[in-house]
Amino acid sequence: MFKTNVGGIDRIVRILAGLVLLGLAVTGTIGVWGYVGVVPLATGLLSTCPLYSVLGFNTCPMKG
Repeated sequence: MFKTNVGGIDRIVRILAGLVLLGLAVTGTIGVWGYVGVVPLATGLLSTCPLYSVLGFNTCPMKG
C-alpha cells in the first residue's frame, strides 16, 4: 500500500479544502473546477500523497 506521509494540520487542511471546493462545485458557485476538491479530500482521508512521495516530503510524525 501507500506510505503514510500526510499528517496533522496538513491532513486537516486538505480535508477542509476538499470539502469546501466540492461544496462550492455542487452549489454551482465555482463550476466544475471545484470537483478538483476530490484530490485534497482523498489525500487527506487516506493520509497519503503521491506527489509527496515523489518529492520526498513527509508531514506525518510517524514513520510509515
